[in-house]
Parts: sequence; C-alpha cells; structure tokens
Amino acid sequence: MKRIVFSLVFLSFIYLLTGAQQEEACLRVEASIRPRWLSRGQEGKVIIKIILAKGITINPQPSFVIECTPSQELIFPKNFFSASDLEIEIKEENSQEILNLEKPIEIPFTVNLEAKRGNHTFEGKIKYFAFSKEEDWCLKSTEKFSASFYTRSTRIK
Repeated sequence: MKRIVFSLVFLSFIYLLTGAQQEEACLRVEASIRPRWLSRGQEGKVIIKIILAKGITINPQPSFVIECTPSQELIFPKNFFSASDLEIEIKEENSQEILNLEKPIEIPFTVNLEAKRGNHTFEGKIKYFAFSKEEDWCLKSTEKFSASFYTRSTRIK
C-alpha cells in the first residue's frame, strides 16, 4: 500500500514538473542554413523562424538580440544582431509595441576560405522580453538554437 501511495505522489510530482516546463516555453526557434551545402567563399543565410506560444508577444524594448556563437567556418558581419539591425517590423497591438515575427529572419554570412570540409553545426541564442497580456506578466529569457551545414573543399572566387 505504501508503494502505491508513494508511486502516485511521485507521478503527480513528475506531472507538475513537466507542466511547469511546458509553460515556460514562450517561443520555439527553428533554424536552418541556406544553402545547406556550401563552398568556401560562398555567401549564404541563416534562416530563423520563431513560433510564439499562444497569447505571447515579444517586445522590442528591452532589446531583442540574436547572438551568433563564433565559428571557424562562417564569417558574420558581427556577432550579435538587434531587431533594428535585422529590420524586423514593429507593429502596435492594443496600444503596445510588439515585434512582428511572422516572417523568417535572415542573417547573411560568408563561408571562410579556410573552412574545413565536412559537416558542421552553427549555434546561437535569442535574448528576448516576452509579454502575456492575458495573464499580465513579462519575462526576460533566452532560447538557444542550432543548424547544421556541410562545407565542400571547392572555392568560389
């Protein structure tokens, strides 16, 4: 009998923990690199799609920032990008400014001429300020993302 009670309490605790983790996810990030197969010296783009949880908006202030983890293979114009750098539209909803994240975000790069041939992973993170009008809360958080790509040994001049 004690085992059954303990098991029920334990399962209830696990259920509460997983429910709390699901509530914390304000957004989901899907990242990819186009083209997936790259030659040295070639230009490409990181494509980031942001899917917001229901009832969540992202405020432009404090800053929305996408940080790129330094990479031996990819050269970016800079290591971090703000919403204004990426020309993300700001719209007004219920007299509040929010970022319009319906369109994918594109970040340009060039493949290093000394990039090693093979499979690689690009990593980054998004720092954002989320807001829920319905539940009357705001949250500053970070979401990591990654995308894989392949570099060829050929060079583009």
